[in-house]
Amino acid sequence: MTKIKATNVTWHEGHVSREEREKLLNQRGALVWFTGLSGSGKSTIAYTLEHALMQRGHLSYVLDGDNIRHGLNKNLGFSAEDREENIRRLGEVGKLFVDTGVITCTAFISPYRKDRDQARETVGKDSFFEIFCDAPLDVCEQRDPKGLYKKARAGEIKGFTGIDDPYEPPENPELVVDTSKTSPQEASIQIISMLEEAGKLPTLTE
Repeated sequence: MTKIKATNVTWHEGHVSREEREKLLNQRGALVWFTGLSGSGKSTIAYTLEHALMQRGHLSYVLDGDNIRHGLNKNLGFSAEDREENIRRLGEVGKLFVDTGVITCTAFISPYRKDRDQARETVGKDSFFEIFCDAPLDVCEQRDPKGLYKKARAGEIKGFTGIDDPYEPPENPELVVDTSKTSPQEASIQIISMLEEAGKLPTLTE
């Protein structure tokens, strides 16, 4: 549990409701949480989805793992404790984005099930959509876009997910995408359909 250090603080309710913001945007806020091994296609699908939503006239934003670690979470490493705090912060940021009515995507390995479950609780079960980018380890290693698997195999990186640190796949994700067989464009179509069915996006016929 996160230790609360701030004292004498009060939550202030705004004068504009989430519903009013969502009506303005013609969409409902949602957090689409991509999880999977490095190289499984999380960021690629997230950015493809963002572009597809923008083409349909909807506001979306991607919170990418590497980008967040350049700023908000640059003081965190890759220990289990730091990974937990990394995801905790992202859950809180995601909650704020969802409250604005934005369709928000996060692309993080987020290897531990309990941390992802906590993010779901933070954001709210009706607004959290876990997408498991399920690619075999050998496929991810073949892709290795950042050369990280090669370094991990050589012992240059310790605690690397999938090599010497575990990845706990989701037990009940909203969607599983086999990224060794499904293109980013095809995955985006599936996710948009899922968001329509959940009432987060209007259908094109509406």
